[in-house]
Parts: sequence; C-alpha cells; structure tokens
Amino acid sequence: MKSTLRLSEKDNVAVAVKTLSPGDKIQEEGVVSGNRIPPGHKVATVRIEAGQPIFKYGQIIGFASRKIEPGEHVHIHNVEMGTFERDDTLAENARPMEKEAEAQQITFQGFLRRDGRVGTRNYVGILATVSCSVSVARFIADAFSGKALAEFPNVDGVISLGHGTGCSMLPHGEGFVYLQRVLAGYARHPNFAGVVLVGLGCEVNQVDCLMANEGLEENPGFRPIVIQDAGGTRETVRRGIEAVQAMLPEANRVERTSLPASHIVLGLECGGSDAYSGISANPALGAAVDLLVRQGGTAILSETPEIYGAEHLLTRRAVRAEVAEKLLKRIRWWEQYTSKLGGEINNNPTPGNKAGGLTTILEKSLGAVAKGGATSLVEVYEYGEPVSAKGLVFMDTPGYDVVSVTGMVAGGANMICFTTGRGSVCGFSPVPAIKLASNTTTYRRMQDDMDVDCGPIVEGKADIEEIGRAVFRLIVDTASGKKTKSEILGFGESEFVPWQIGPVM
Repeated sequence: MKSTLRLSEKDNVAVAVKTLSPGDKIQEEGVVSGNRIPPGHKVATVRIEAGQPIFKYGQIIGFASRKIEPGEHVHIHNVEMGTFERDDTLAENARPMEKEAEAQQITFQGFLRRDGRVGTRNYVGILATVSCSVSVARFIADAFSGKALAEFPNVDGVISLGHGTGCSMLPHGEGFVYLQRVLAGYARHPNFAGVVLVGLGCEVNQVDCLMANEGLEENPGFRPIVIQDAGGTRETVRRGIEAVQAMLPEANRVERTSLPASHIVLGLECGGSDAYSGISANPALGAAVDLLVRQGGTAILSETPEIYGAEHLLTRRAVRAEVAEKLLKRIRWWEQYTSKLGGEINNNPTPGNKAGGLTTILEKSLGAVAKGGATSLVEVYEYGEPVSAKGLVFMDTPGYDVVSVTGMVAGGANMICFTTGRGSVCGFSPVPAIKLASNTTTYRRMQDDMDVDCGPIVEGKADIEEIGRAVFRLIVDTASGKKTKSEILGFGESEFVPWQIGPVM
C-alpha cells in the first residue's frame, strides 16, 4: 500500500494513509517526510512559497502562510484562508442522467399510504409543539414500550419527538416559520401512520395557529391535544394514550409492498468528518446517489456552510441558471447572517475535523459535495420545505448535523445516509440512517455504530464504484426494513432539532 495518495495531478500536497515519521521516504512522491504526519493529514510534495495556493482535489483549499518545504506537514500552522477568483459558470455543465430501462428497475418493500406517499418505516408519533409539552409527549409514548405493541407486528413503534423551542420567539419570524414548517413536515411524513400533536396552551407556537398556517386538519390519523384545555398532565396523557390506541389497528393493517426505488428520498449528511471523508465515504455515497437518480429517485444535499467554497461545482451542474442563482442567494444569506453575528463562514472546521486532517472550510466543502455524485442539480429548497423534484436537489440547512437532518426529514426524506470519519453516533426517527465510515480504523473501533466500511477505497482494495454499488444495495435493503446500527441501539428520538434562529426573549 502506498504511504500517500495524490488526488489530482494539479495538487501540490498528498494525503498520508499511514503515520509518517521524520525521515520516512515517500517513494511515490520522491520526497522525505520532514516531521510526524498523522494519517489523513497533508504532506507537501514540492516547495510552496509563502502566499502561494495549496491545491487538493485540483482546487484551491488555502494559501501558504509561510514557505513550506517538500515533505513538510501542511495544516493549520502553515495554511491560511485568502480571497481568489472563483469560477462563476452557471448551468453550463448540466447533463441529463440516463434512466434505467424498465426491465432494470429496482424495487423495495415499502409502505404505500392511501394518499400515494411511500414510507420506509411504520411508526405512530407524538409531536410536541413547545419544550413545555415534551415530557407529556414522552409519557404518552412510554405507555407503549415493552410488549405493549405485541398485537401490532407491522408497527415499528410509538415514538415522541420533542425540542427546546416553541415559545419566547418572534411570531412570524424565521425561526417560527421554520419550526411550524418542520412540525407540519413530520406530521405528514410517510413514515408515520398516525400522529398526536401535544401543545401546552400558552406558547407562541399555538396548536390552532400551527394547524391553520400549515393546512393541518384533525382526522383519525392526526389528533391535536392542548394540555391546559385537557386539564393537565394526567388527563392529557390519558387522552393521548386513547388516541394512539385508536390509531394502532389501522397502522397495523398497512403491510410492506413492492414499490419502485423512485419512491426513495435520500437525505445526505456528513458529520465528524476527517480528511478521508472526501476521498472514500463521500464519493462512494455519491456513486450510490447516481444509481438512485437513474432509478428515478431523489437525493437531498444540504449543509450550506459546508459546501461554501465548492458551490461552483454545483452551480455548473444546475439544470437552469435560476436554480444556480437560488443556491448563490442562500450562500449570500449565510455570509450576511454570520457577519451580522460577528462570525465568518469561510473557515469553520471543528476541532475533530482538524484533528482528522481537515484544515479549511474549502477543503472540507470540496470533499462534502462529493456526496451529490455526478448528476445535475435540479432544484434548491429552503429549510424544511417539501421536496417534490426528482433527482439531486439541495436544501439550505446549517452544518450542524441534527438540525440539518431534521430539515431534510421534514422535507420528506424517508432514508438518510450519514458519512463520518471520526465516528458520529446518532439516529433520526422515524427515518433509518445508514452510517458510512471513511476509514477502516474507525469502522473497526465502532462496529456497533457503523454500517459500511469505506476504508478499502483508501487502502486500494476497492474502488469508489464498487463500494457505491454496495451502499445502494444497502439503501434498498434498509428501505425494505433491514435495521441500521443506530436503530438497533435505539437512537433517533433525541436528535429531533428544528433550526432555532432569531432572538430568544
């Protein structure tokens, strides 16, 4: 196995695939390591003068803050951000994705709802409108733990989803709109056979206001309850349990049936990333996305702050200039938003990212966009908006994993694929989440949490397309009911985190 990987002929750095000690010969580059360089970190392959650009993936990821010698470790101590001209080409590289012939169409075993929506799981959900009703929602769900659902084998469970907002917020502000949009998206989600909505009664996010604004109507599969109107906790729990009991027989009558893969809506997320994420797990997921799109399915790329600096790779692939402009408009919003709060968007890798070898947001973003594969960008959505387009779309979300995924699920994602290099642990009920480890070390260390090992790509034992095909097969199997590691461990209910934006008063 090589000691380093060079990702483009244009690059002036290579990525270490094992620990390099001072004096180690890097045969493939013809240089000698000048210091200890951890796996995933970068080593200079030529002399880089101060102020010169650092190239990785054939793209600029930063600039040398001082002269860097061949074989030297290249990271935050000698790299800085800088301004440079970016390719502003719009919609010139879009190409249609060939659809599979009917004889080659893939099917999965999903839940077909009466209105035509398709789910990959079959839950009953208890949604809280405000933090003050979270515990009551949980009390209702807890009544159906253990063997309480033994008579309903087709029901995956009764879960409660609470959050830390809903009051002391600006009515009609962005945070208020996002919260109501998310709650409505979950209330309508095809992975729920029924939903009980629990409010307190005096919060800003009133139950009747939410239902009016989002067009929700009470019916046998959707029951709102207000704690103050019901007479308190015990009576609300009693009514909630009664409502769920009425929903369960109908939920249990729904059985999995063979459906085309075009009904899969896949949310794409990366978290706890390292330098291998953009080399193995993200491009492998991108290969799986291309396969899904060929089947007529949908994939949602997200995390606007984490495609910053690589947005040109997406705008080039937009099907129309208007779609590219939508994405650029969200980028400009983030620049203004972070600046207004005294921050900046152009260099946000976390301590874990940096420890894993990621130096700048440009480097992270170039690896992150690989999750979207090679297909054209067909639409751009705001946070939590219902996704109706087929193909690759983008949703404007923060880079914070749980907030981002919450928005995609609200938009209709019925599957999640989550890449990680450091080893993120989380789940996203009511939607299954497949975890892709970017390296074998993390996969082996955290086998109870990781579903796929993408490390063989780094080691030269498998190619991106091979792992991508395996990921696509796992997506189909998981959509058909195969449990993910995070589902087996019981993750999912605590990771419901709507984007809380705006003043808390």
